[in-house]
Amino acid sequence: MIATPPPTGDQLLAKLAALASPHRLRIIAALQTGGRNYISALARDLGISRPLLHLHLAKLEEAGLVASQLELSADGKALNFFEVTGFALQLTPEAIARAAASLTSKPET
Repeated sequence: MIATPPPTGDQLLAKLAALASPHRLRIIAALQTGGRNYISALARDLGISRPLLHLHLAKLEEAGLVASQLELSADGKALNFFEVTGFALQLTPEAIARAAASLTSKPET
């Protein structure tokens, strides 16, 4: 396995914010256990609307937790497939202190 650098403060906040939703946790779980899937099938599996799923997938993709790839089906329809990216977050006081030191936003005074 290739070692990845720890996330910056901004990256850590984005990942934690993306994970702070029951829907998004269920999406990651469904993609992890069922493998890559396209929006319509995933929406049916999870019992949520496609527009809502799309919004949650966008947040997860922005945080680097899922990736998408547009493909054409046999009948010529464009399908956007999503899959979980390989990620690991280690939340220790030391890791949080390192991430906090690299935050680009400054605390309000």
